[in-house]
Amino acid sequence: MTGTEGAPALLEARGLRKTYRTGAAEVVAVDGLSFALRPGGALGIVGESGSGKTTTARMLIGLEHPDEGEILVQGQRLARSVRGRAARLARAKAVQIVFQDPYLSLDARIGIGATLEGVLRLHGSHDRTARARRVAELLGQVGLGAREAAALPRHLSGGQRQRAAIARALAVDPAVLVLDEAVSALDVSVQAQVLNLLSDIRRDTGIGLVFVSHDLAVVRYVCDEALVMYRGRTMEHRPVGDLLAAPRHPYTRLLLASVPHPGWNPDSISRRRRELDPLA
Repeated sequence: MTGTEGAPALLEARGLRKTYRTGAAEVVAVDGLSFALRPGGALGIVGESGSGKTTTARMLIGLEHPDEGEILVQGQRLARSVRGRAARLARAKAVQIVFQDPYLSLDARIGIGATLEGVLRLHGSHDRTARARRVAELLGQVGLGAREAAALPRHLSGGQRQRAAIARALAVDPAVLVLDEAVSALDVSVQAQVLNLLSDIRRDTGIGLVFVSHDLAVVRYVCDEALVMYRGRTMEHRPVGDLLAAPRHPYTRLLLASVPHPGWNPDSISRRRRELDPLA
């Protein structure tokens, strides 16, 4: 898929493969993964634990390097290795990530406002007044204010910390924002608030979202497309509405059937899960 008027895809993965060695055995975490994300688009990557979705997220932001394949942002191939300050900052502006646990990106010793100001200073904002104005804009964008700006992460709620982590990621104006199970640890009501926030940010900024999740309900709410992974491979990749209304692959049907509902039979789910192994 390409962007409007022939523009290149905002984010493109081509034939990604990643393997790990565990003793004498080789484990294929991601096998031949390809997709394209249009400007302003939102792709959900869905699968159970061990499906390869988090490895994919880590490759997109450069924490892991694919053994094969390539990743392009706005038509430019991302280098396998990044050396030097300028190259690292450019990579950060291409793709940012929000993790499940916001403590991974927030310094527990520094207030939220100071954290955002530090990011802006690192990326070349030398005017203190301009930084302060931008910090206020970022906090307002995610529904936080002066009280939260002065607070340490431990003094905020889980939802507030996740909003602060999103603000930190947005501070560098990335082309793509990857969210790795970014709402799975939140209460349902707080999940809804954060998902609404992400939808608003996407609408207002045109940023591309890659939403990594095991929860099809979350993907339904945020994303245009869903890519279902099982044992590192793509089972199907279609518009979310089509995929959820008429799933084609047995694994996608199993994911949908696994959500508890009236008449739900966990024994049947377990049996169907065992029958999937030959399909991998």
